[in-house]
Amino acid sequence: MFKKLVFIATLVMSLSFTEAYADMLEDVISIRSQWEKIQYQFAENKKEAAFEKLAADAKAITARHPKTAEPLIWEAIINATYAGVRGGFGALGLVEKARDLLLKAEKIDPSAMHGSIYTSLGSLYYQVPGWPIGFGDPEKAGEYLKKALKINPDGIDSNYFYGDYLIEQGKYKEAVQVLNKALKAPPRQGREIADKGRKDEIKKAIEKAKAEL
Repeated sequence: MFKKLVFIATLVMSLSFTEAYADMLEDVISIRSQWEKIQYQFAENKKEAAFEKLAADAKAITARHPKTAEPLIWEAIINATYAGVRGGFGALGLVEKARDLLLKAEKIDPSAMHGSIYTSLGSLYYQVPGWPIGFGDPEKAGEYLKKALKINPDGIDSNYFYGDYLIEQGKYKEAVQVLNKALKAPPRQGREIADKGRKDEIKKAIEKAKAEL
């Protein structure tokens, strides 16, 4: 009788966990979809206000799911993108927040979202200015981006950001090779907008690298 009760209790907990995960996933897909539309389909003069609102929505979703990595990662990505369109000194607080969110997500699940934590951290560390203005660090950026590639060696984002990083480091020939690999990345189901937008960015990056060869 006792074993039966334990089994029932475990089953109920498992069902509750599954429902909680499904709710989290639905929330994450929602903000991910909004980010993709804003990033790749909105006019430039409409992006800042849209990302500001989306950052607030993402923060609320993270508060609803505090023990999972995915909402933290997307809140970080949204804040980092918002920083990019906002610019100026006001952006520094946003990128610092993005970094801290990613480090928090890393403690929960380092491999979440196919290494997106390390892809995002790497992109921050090579794009953010270094000391005394910001926390940028090219060496640390390279370490994070290589970690992302170990988790997701054929991914479009992991290869794109590493290729873009190589351009920043003046390694143009290697960058072209990595970026061409990014172009050949398998399509992601439900990510058609993001894949198209990213491929356009990859092609521009390849042109930039080839112009320097």
